[in-house]
Amino acid sequence: MPVVEAVGWIGSAVLIVSLLQTRVMRFRVLNLSASAVLVFYNAVLAVWPMVAMNAVLVGINLFFIARLTRRRHDSRAYDVVPIAADEPFLRHLLQRHTEDIVAFNPDLRGRAPDEVAASARHAFLVSSGDEVVGVVLTREGSAPDEQQVVLDYVLPAHRDFTPGEFVFRPDGPFASLGTRRVVASPGMTASEKYLDAVGFRPDGDRRVLELGGHRAA
Repeated sequence: MPVVEAVGWIGSAVLIVSLLQTRVMRFRVLNLSASAVLVFYNAVLAVWPMVAMNAVLVGINLFFIARLTRRRHDSRAYDVVPIAADEPFLRHLLQRHTEDIVAFNPDLRGRAPDEVAASARHAFLVSSGDEVVGVVLTREGSAPDEQQVVLDYVLPAHRDFTPGEFVFRPDGPFASLGTRRVVASPGMTASEKYLDAVGFRPDGDRRVLELGGHRAA
């Protein structure tokens, strides 16, 4: 197979893969890569309309990647909304994403969404614009100034980011509760990178976030 033809096939394959992504950032990065490859491929073949189209797509993807990167730690881009643990919408959200939640929190397997919500003392939705991007449930910990995370769930499309950090910031909703430390749920799996990004650090057999001026990296 000629090299140029192989490049065209690779670009097309990456483009198709990008369209299958649920994560916003991953979609943009893969789509950018595919468009850049197809610019080269079509330029070699002198198919100028396709060169122009893919060049525009490169620009569009670069714009949105830069925007997403700027907003990922920007508190103006996210809102934390306290919600009652028995709120029907919260139960609906937990029910709708039960399988995905259990995949990252195996200790919740076999527990109904109502039971999970009822075990929490505080519940927060994290939204970006009109879209809910995350849910955090906590209960009182072993000390009066400690909160234990019951669930910290990020919806699939936003899993390249750390929206939970806006709940756990020192100036977040826990400030009014007198909380000084937050303990991560022991059942969270495949989440070391996320916990590190939000600011949780090892403390014996636990992962603990001290609310004394942490700022996510």
